Amino acid sequence: MLRATMAALFHPTTKLRPPHLNHFFRHPLQPFIIRQSNYLVVRPILCINTPRSLTSTAVPQISNDHLFDLDRNYLSCSMPNSKRPLKVAVLLSGGVDSSVALRLLHAAGHSCTAFYLKIWFQEDFENFWSQCPWEEDLKYAKAVCNQVDVPLEVVHLTDEYWDKVVSYLIEEYKCGRTPNPDVLCNTRIKFGAFMDAISNMDFDYVASGHYAKVVHTVTNEDNAVSYLELSKDMVKDQTYFLSYLSQAQLKRLVLPLGCIPKDEVRKLARKFDLPNQDRKDSQGICFLGKIKFSEFVGRHIGEKEGIILEAETGDFLGPHRGFWFYTIGQRQGLKLAGGPWYVVEKDVENNVVFVSRNYYSVDKRRRSFHVGSFRWISGSPPRHLNQLKCKVRHGPDFYNCTLQIEVAEDGAEIGRVQLPEDDQGLAAGQFAAFYEERICVGSGVILESWDDNGFPVCAKACEIAKLEDKSKLGKPVKIKPKPDDCLRNSIMMM
Repeated sequence: MLRATMAALFHPTTKLRPPHLNHFFRHPLQPFIIRQSNYLVVRPILCINTPRSLTSTAVPQISNDHLFDLDRNYLSCSMPNSKRPLKVAVLLSGGVDSSVALRLLHAAGHSCTAFYLKIWFQEDFENFWSQCPWEEDLKYAKAVCNQVDVPLEVVHLTDEYWDKVVSYLIEEYKCGRTPNPDVLCNTRIKFGAFMDAISNMDFDYVASGHYAKVVHTVTNEDNAVSYLELSKDMVKDQTYFLSYLSQAQLKRLVLPLGCIPKDEVRKLARKFDLPNQDRKDSQGICFLGKIKFSEFVGRHIGEKEGIILEAETGDFLGPHRGFWFYTIGQRQGLKLAGGPWYVVEKDVENNVVFVSRNYYSVDKRRRSFHVGSFRWISGSPPRHLNQLKCKVRHGPDFYNCTLQIEVAEDGAEIGRVQLPEDDQGLAAGQFAAFYEERICVGSGVILESWDDNGFPVCAKACEIAKLEDKSKLGKPVKIKPKPDDCLRNSIMMM
């Protein structure tokens, strides 16, 4: 079973090719139990139920009797001009964004049912239970729904989340890569397992509080294409996290916040008098709650002492707890004097982490990388691969890029992406999202970077990494400040 596997200590592996993202979709979802309103559909594993024990009294009930004029522009992404009121399943997290999305859909005249996804914890993690904020989230979600008499259901997707997301993360970290759980959660859980769970409930759309815009083509043809467009707020834009959705998923999606900047969303929360209007935005990986990521990784992969070497000299700088705690480009948490130091390479087979203080030097080019496991939102790649833009991480920044796609011997499509400038944060396992102007056309998983050659680790460092008995290295070398650091300190003392 997955829990037994994840509890075992890590054994090093030389496997470097990432498992295809469809690896965990080989078996369809098992039947489940769905309970909604006054009818019951019987199936075994997944359970949807109303949180009877969590009443709105947990959060102060706020009256919403007063009426106000709502700018129709705020409703432009909520499909206000549909021929009939829509039946919408709204994913409600208890945060401000999803709560405002619910109220906008309600204001547009649609029939809404809210759903809270419960994906944490399993019974062998009871020691972490008090640190997970799900109970507080659910109380706020209930209070928001009570303001406008919207029904709220709780969906238990813990097993699906562990099977489809967490297990993939663990395997990727074991292989030395840095996966993105938020992309996987959207694709496999929020708009995957959840959409499957409500497929027989006759909802027209599923809605969430993501900052992105979905454009549905108005036509009577069944093959009409829906598009994923950048939101109005480029800083908060979340198309990167939605870039791996399929066309079938996108067609069922409506995102009310795609037309509204974040500061306006906060104003709407106050105008709606939401009970959570002053809650801070959630940060970090969705399933961890307040648990430190290092604690989670250590719990599931374990710890295995390795060494840290300077890439240019091979100097032994100190021990580490396992290469899976580090990612390329990492600066924080290295605990090395004389820095700043950056993680530049990892030897997975020998459990060695290479670091450098010259991460940004001009001779180390980082402007091309390989991408695999493509998913194009329309179902096929864009025509003009030399006129694309791409994001290699969440944020407002784009690169103009060219993309060349070749077919490998095993039939998989492998793309080579060329950027016009260097990017020091390329990490295998992360996603690269591609755009045509404002339209996100799809994404793939970064396989390799550093122009195929890796960071230039010296021969001495490579030889030391292969030593079977690393205790012979003795004590870590005393790190001397870089010459330019000494010069800077001298100037400051003058």
